[in-house]
Amino acid sequence: MSNKHVTRATSARIPTKYGNFQLCAYTNSEDDKDHLALFLGDVENVENVLTRVHSECFTGDVLGSLRCDCGEQLDFAMQKIAEEGCGVIVYMRQEGRGIGLSKKIEAYNLQDAGHDTVDANLLLGHLADEREYSLAALILKDLKVKSIRLLTNNPAKIEALEAEGIDVKERVSVEGTVHPENAQYLMTKAKRMNHILSIDNTQDTYPAKDQHEPQSTD
Repeated sequence: MSNKHVTRATSARIPTKYGNFQLCAYTNSEDDKDHLALFLGDVENVENVLTRVHSECFTGDVLGSLRCDCGEQLDFAMQKIAEEGCGVIVYMRQEGRGIGLSKKIEAYNLQDAGHDTVDANLLLGHLADEREYSLAALILKDLKVKSIRLLTNNPAKIEALEAEGIDVKERVSVEGTVHPENAQYLMTKAKRMNHILSIDNTQDTYPAKDQHEPQSTD
C-alpha cells in the first residue's frame, strides 16, 4: 500500500472570465511542489464530474505559446466546466512532461534543429513522458469526487488514473486549433504517443516550415 499523501494547505475564491472558481493548494509527501485543484460547484460525492488533469506548461498556459496546445486545452476545460456549472481541474506542477522548464527550453532548441518532441526528450537523457498521476488521484480523492468524465486525448492518462483507483466513466475529447506552428507536434503526439486526435490530414493542410515541436501537458 502506498504511503503517498496530499494535504489541502489553503484555498480561496478565484474569479475568472468563466465564473467564480475555488482554488486549493496541496502539499504532498513526494516533492516540494504545490499542486493545485481548481473547481467549480459542489463536487463532493458527485458522479461523472467533468475533470481535467492538466500538467503545468508555463510557455503555453502563461505566455500563450503557439508551439503547443496546452494553454488552449486549459482554457477549453475551464469553459466547459463553467458551462456545466460543476467540475475540477487538477493542475499538476510537472512541466515539460516532467522534465522541468529549463530542460524543456533545451528541448525546444533540439526541436528547432529537426528532432521531434519525443526524440528531443530522449536526447536529453529523459523518457518521452516522465509524468505520473498518483498525486492527482489523491487530490481527486480528497475532493471526494466519486467518478469522473476526463477531458483528455491521452489514453495513458486514463489508464494511470484508473490504476490509482479513480473511476473514469468517459473520455471527453479536447480538440484544439491546428496551425503551422503546432501541426507537426500534434502529428507526433498522435503517431508516437497514441493520443486520440483528428488530424490525419494535418501534414497536407499545414506543411511545417520548421520543426517547432513542444512539450505537451496532455
